[in-house]
Order: sequence, then structure tokens, then C-alpha cells
Amino acid sequence: MTATSKDIWDMPFDARRERRASIENPTVPLSAPNLLQFFGAELSSVGPVTPAKALEIPSWFAGTNFLSGALAGLPLQVFEKTEAGRKKVEDGIANVLGKAVNDELTSFMWRKLTFDQTFSEGRSYSWIEKNTRGEVIDIWPLEYAKVTPKRIARKKIYTYREGGKSIDFPASDIIDIPMMLKPNGVEHYRPARLFRETFGLAIAVTRYGTRFFENGGVPPFSIEGPFKTAAGREKAERDLTKAFAAAANEGRSAVGLPEGHKVNRVGVNPSELQMIDVQRFLIEQIARILSLPMVFLQDLTRGTFSNTEQQDLHLVKHTLKRWVEQVEQELNLKIFGRDSNRYVRFNLDGMLRGDFRTRMEGLARGIQTAQITPNEARAYEEREGLEGGDDLLIQGATLPLKNQSKAAPAAQPEPTTPPIPEPSPNDPQV
Repeated sequence: MTATSKDIWDMPFDARRERRASIENPTVPLSAPNLLQFFGAELSSVGPVTPAKALEIPSWFAGTNFLSGALAGLPLQVFEKTEAGRKKVEDGIANVLGKAVNDELTSFMWRKLTFDQTFSEGRSYSWIEKNTRGEVIDIWPLEYAKVTPKRIARKKIYTYREGGKSIDFPASDIIDIPMMLKPNGVEHYRPARLFRETFGLAIAVTRYGTRFFENGGVPPFSIEGPFKTAAGREKAERDLTKAFAAAANEGRSAVGLPEGHKVNRVGVNPSELQMIDVQRFLIEQIARILSLPMVFLQDLTRGTFSNTEQQDLHLVKHTLKRWVEQVEQELNLKIFGRDSNRYVRFNLDGMLRGDFRTRMEGLARGIQTAQITPNEARAYEEREGLEGGDDLLIQGATLPLKNQSKAAPAAQPEPTTPPIPEPSPNDPQV
């Protein structure tokens, strides 16, 4: 079934979960882990972990938000291969990809949303809307939970469910950006499932610290004494907990215990648990998951002036480059096809937009070595071209390359010594 814009957007967008005929499917055990997965959660040893819950971990949120924002902020340009080289495309699909993918979303917003879903859910989908001539007119992001990829007769199909309706899209109409595919090429790994123990530990550490300080910094304890009833024991525990918390908050000593009673500490306090060290280790673990240098998770404990600069290079060479190439090739395949002369390209020069000095030095060197013209350099800075700025220049006299031979100084004759005049007979004799 071929989908149209009306088919998709006539569907109500109130449903947030995949609809099934019955949860009591005899092939699905009604055990706790299966029910949690049905509602998008993964069970770790310290409790359920969902993609939304994982985003509550500061380092995971900082890393995913930074990566998605950095990738969405790169200029996305369209080029066409010609006999003379490449030519930049300024209209049509270039406006869709570079300015606004539809009448609701800018290009930046669409790409940010795409990468947010990729890093949180492990995958993102967008539908390519085309006119009757096969030209791309809009791109619409799809909710992750409502799309099911599958393979039928060796063809990959994406089933979209909404409000009781179902539409099958061919692979050529869906922009599919997975974080990591499984060997079958259809399913993918979800971060919340793959790293549920790491996320669960981070959530548990934060939860323990919150409860500890809610109790005024008083570690768990038990009371030993001659209690007559269980209710009396519980009342004594509540009263002592309030007394210890009030004492900690007001900086005074707690009320004394009656004779014959004793308080025993249960468990360990945060300093003995090394909570700060555990939290720093979790930041390192999340940095490994995202292939991010530590400085981009706002951890500068080991940052210096020199190694922070090297981490900038690591970010572009080993992290952004992998995502840029994946998205470029996916867009080229789904939008232009396998044999098109047109292609998209992310401009990584945009990463230098905030570094004015480096940018100016790079453009100046490109002009002086005849790699770019002054007007091309001005175009990088979104400035209008100037008359005479389309010629290549070379370092030295900084003249047009074609005029270097004309500008060479003419050869000068070597200086000669004037002849010595013969002595005249009228000259005085010495």
C-alpha cells in the first residue's frame, strides 16, 4: 500500500504506544520482564530502566544532547557533479534539507529530533513525501514506537501504526538512522536494554543520595531495647529519625536515648560507599558508550589546555565523522538514488564558526596558496563577492596567478667601471 500525505496526517496523534489486539497473547509470558518491555522498560538488577528514565542521568543527557545538537548544527549542503567539478545546488531539495523539511519544522529542528531519538531509543525514522513526479517535497519525522521494520520477500518494509490504522512504507521512502543494527539488518540494539545495568546503577546512586540527604544526612539505623510492642518500636524509630534529622539541620546534638536502649547503624554512609568516585566512573562509562571525550560531558577533572584541544580533534575525527558519513549515505540513497549525480554533504567547517581567529587564519592560508579565491572565502563568511575577487592568488606579491610572469621585474644590466682618461700634455707635472 502506497502512503500519501493525507493517509498519514489524518491519523490522530493521541496514541503513544503500539496497539495490539490483546495483551494476553499465549506466546508472550505474563512475567514482570515481559510486561516491562511491553511498556518500553528494561529490568535491571536495581529496577526498571526506560529511555525517558535514562535521560534523567545527567551525564547521559549531557552526552546525547551535545551530540545531537552538534550534528544538527552542521550545515547540510547539496552538490551536483559536473564535467567541470562540482556545483552547489541552491534550490529545490537543497531548500528542503538545508532550510525547512516541511511547513512545521526547520532543518535544524528535524535533525535534532532525529538524533535525539537515535541516541535515546537507538533508532529514528522519517518519511519522505514525494509528488507525482517523484520529487521530494517534504520530510516528516515518525514516532519511534509506532514504526516496525520487517523483511517480506527479501524486501524491507516499515509498518506505521496509528489510531487503529496501519500503513506499509517501502524502504526507499523511509530515512532510517540506527545507532547499531543487529546482524539481520532489520532489528537494532537499544541503549536502554544494552546498558540497563550501567543506567540502573546511575539511577540507584542518585536515588540513594537523595534519600540520604532527605533524612538529614542520617544513615539507616535500628533501635535495640526493651520494647513492649511492635507499634512502640516503630514510634520510637520515627521519633528518633526526626530528632536526628532536626539535629543535623540545626547543627545541634540529638536527644538522648532512654536507659537500656541502643542505636545501631545499618548499612554504610555515602563516604564509605565512595559515591563521588562511583559517579565519576559512571561518567567515564557513558563517555565510552557515546565515544565522546570526557570534556564534552562537562568533566574537566583531567582536562588541560593541550589535551582539551586534542579532544576537539578526537571529536571530529572519531565521533562526528562516523555519524556524518552514515547520514550522508542514507540521504543520498533514499533521496537521490544509487546512480544520481547529486549528493548531500555536511560542512564540518561549521565546527569552526565559534573560533574566529582559527577560521580567519585558515581562509587566509587558502587564499595565499591559490586553493580558494577571495570571493570564495567571503562566501564562507556569508559576505558578498567583490570585483576582481574571483582570481586565484599566490603567496608573495599576492597577485593573480595568471599575472605572475608579467609582474616579474625586468633584468637590469650589470654596472660597468668608467674608462680612465689619458693624461693631457697640459696637465701639471707632479
